[in-house]
Amino acid sequence: MRAIRLHAFGPAENLVYETVADPVPGPGQVRIAVAAAGVHLLDTAIRRGDKGPLPELPELPTVPGREVAGTVESVGAGVADAWLGKRVVAHIGFAPGGYAELTVTEAERLHELPDGLGFAEAVALIGTGRTTMGVLQFVELDADSVVVVPAAAGGIGTLLVQYAKHAGATVVGLAGGPDKAARVAANGADLAVDYTRPAWPDEVRAYLKELGREATVVFDGVGGDTGRTAVDLLGPGGVHLTFGWSAGQGPVTLTAEELAARGITQIHPLGAAMTAKAGGDNPIRTLELAALRAYAGGYFTPAVQPFPLADAVAAHRALESRATVGKVVLVP
Repeated sequence: MRAIRLHAFGPAENLVYETVADPVPGPGQVRIAVAAAGVHLLDTAIRRGDKGPLPELPELPTVPGREVAGTVESVGAGVADAWLGKRVVAHIGFAPGGYAELTVTEAERLHELPDGLGFAEAVALIGTGRTTMGVLQFVELDADSVVVVPAAAGGIGTLLVQYAKHAGATVVGLAGGPDKAARVAANGADLAVDYTRPAWPDEVRAYLKELGREATVVFDGVGGDTGRTAVDLLGPGGVHLTFGWSAGQGPVTLTAEELAARGITQIHPLGAAMTAKAGGDNPIRTLELAALRAYAGGYFTPAVQPFPLADAVAAHRALESRATVGKVVLVP
């Protein structure tokens, strides 16, 4: 089969499109003919040699990728033949192997796709959608909510805008550049703002003043100056959820004194906090199912940006330079 392999940590150019042996499903596993593989910012960090939340970096050479959708084409011992031919999606865990024409994973990780859900969109739901549902556990949105979403054109941002609007909230979506801002507006945001314009904070404040309201929630996956300015829009009782720093400047850190003086709360929903909140024997699967139910219920529809598998280098470059819209997927 053809796959992307990483032979040395470093720049995107180290991702090599080459022929490797077909994987063989072991007991309890299935082999999936991959139709779409998710690309995550964590993938780019691992490629550079930064293990992030992982206990350790993978051994090299490795085939990156942790989220796949496709069709089950063979099964290992102990797996029901009924899975053969099923359209499925799975988060294959921290074990690599997604950037390939074929991959193996445990049958217990599979979700069968409902009719009408495409492979690329399914990958977005199982990864980005899962994280979105995990973040949303920490706040209740309703018609009294005024939500600010930095990076509103990204994978998580797109879903947050949709979910908040479905809940009746007023939504201010921030995006880098006029084209992305236009997509945010088309996605349903009440105000879509290009944060590359120096005067964008004044535009948002004028809009909120006209409404006679202040922001109640900031979903901050950007950090840096943009995230800091978004937090400054929060009124008393507001909540700042910080779950990323894609701007490359680090997360927004608020002191206890500032939080107390302004009467706002900062929540870090990722990692152990998210899984503890989800609860159950398998909190990750709980959130995956929640994302699939949210899709089925019309709460959100993921946006995706596909790249050919052979163009994984371009996909990584685009993601790292914040030139993408929605969830990035590789298509064999």
